[in-house]
Amino acid sequence: MEVHQAQAFLAVAEELHFGRAAARLSMAQPPLSRLIKQLERSLGAELFDRSTRHVALTTAGRALIAPAQHLVEASEEASQTVRNTLTGETGRVRVGFAGASINRKVGELARQVRTARPGLMLELYSSQFSHIGLERVRDGSLDLVIGRWDFLPSEVDSAVIALEEVMVVLPATHRLASAARVDLAELGEEPWVTLPGGTGSALHNRLNSLSMAAGVVPRVVQVAPDSWTLVVLVGAGMGCALSLDSVRDNVSSDGVVFRSLASSERPLEVRMIWRRADDNPALHAVIGIAKAMFPDPREAAGDAASQA
Repeated sequence: MEVHQAQAFLAVAEELHFGRAAARLSMAQPPLSRLIKQLERSLGAELFDRSTRHVALTTAGRALIAPAQHLVEASEEASQTVRNTLTGETGRVRVGFAGASINRKVGELARQVRTARPGLMLELYSSQFSHIGLERVRDGSLDLVIGRWDFLPSEVDSAVIALEEVMVVLPATHRLASAARVDLAELGEEPWVTLPGGTGSALHNRLNSLSMAAGVVPRVVQVAPDSWTLVVLVGAGMGCALSLDSVRDNVSSDGVVFRSLASSERPLEVRMIWRRADDNPALHAVIGIAKAMFPDPREAAGDAASQA
């Protein structure tokens, strides 16, 4: 039994009148009668007792109602699933992010997606540092990554969702801990703790450019796997580090101080990136939600500057 046959059978079974059933199906009565006869021949049983004044279900007809309903419902569910997939109402989006510094934004995004698109599955993957996250977007193992990059290849598209201040992290007992601002040149002899770096990693590149401008070469003594560990190592007196105001605001910082740089530094851009050629409707639904939640802060800064 095909779906259109099941729909025709159910219409006649509910109306018990071929004329009314045909009108309900927006078709003429003779084609409907032929359709029911074809179904009866394929099943080898009469489904209706017919007379000029009366139409009634046979025993076989009554038995067919539930299977016919299941078939029509399954067809409608399949069609709705396809429509939802095409409009981004359902689907899967794999999102990578570095860690503690942007946990809050990822949490806000996940809650909003769940509210706006409850049928959409958001899979979250932490510890995706910039160079790792970029490669995973490029190879298709992640759909969307939130991080910081100075350079992005042409096949990757992006949107800025936040600006962050670059800061120096010092042990609370450090000689410069009470300074309002710290000149990197004053840290030329200090040991440094860094995060994993890589091509395009904005924070790693910023440490290199700041050190070069200050005429120092940072002596890296340890590479921390994440910002939380970096702060712990600094607090333990292992060295100083370059970090961000978002880390200061989101990571417990007992035993350390965050200080602004003496030089006027442009903020780091937090971006979400995705493959430019990715046409997954669910992905673009998430991108749209994220852009509405986190409008480009550079535009707000430009508006404020023009009004000043």
